[in-house]
Amino acid sequence: MTGTLLIATHNAHKTGEMRAILADHFETITDLTSLPGMTPPEETGTTFAENSAIKALAASRAMPEAFVLADDSGLEVDALGGAPGVYSSRYSGEDATDASNRVKLLAELARPELAGTPRTARFRCVITIAKGGEVLATFDGAVEGHIAGAETGTGGFGYDSLFIPDGHEASFGELPESVKNGMSHRARALEKFREWLARD
Repeated sequence: MTGTLLIATHNAHKTGEMRAILADHFETITDLTSLPGMTPPEETGTTFAENSAIKALAASRAMPEAFVLADDSGLEVDALGGAPGVYSSRYSGEDATDASNRVKLLAELARPELAGTPRTARFRCVITIAKGGEVLATFDGAVEGHIAGAETGTGGFGYDSLFIPDGHEASFGELPESVKNGMSHRARALEKFREWLARD
């Protein structure tokens, strides 16, 4: 196994999801809660790849001896022109919460002019791996599905309770974690990272 992996997030749900997938590759997996003095960088990118790299490089400068994994991910809804996209976590404003973001999404899709419009959507993820202030690799993943008319399930986080992946009738909020971790956008990007680690 490789030494330490620093996941550039304060999101405990995201850390747990990634730890479950990558535990057999690293001796230690931690996140930004282990660097309380670090100020997260401003995510000024207009794409998932740009924001992922910004976060990875900032964290790798703060812990240069570790491999750093940063992801930027979000929900793209076709009827909304790809929104919320890179603004998924702050869709409902600067003080956004997961719940307020879901409320806004359902309200946007309920606009009269969108009546009858397909609610197709996808979760997309871009992962950047960095060490010592340099980008080593980038991986991406996506999972297609549609937005439900109401929340179902209490599992997961973010928009999981609204997103029903293709081939299923249950949302990510209802599906067992083991199922979600095997098919999610983040899981697909992480699998590419695992394959990259295995080649070294």
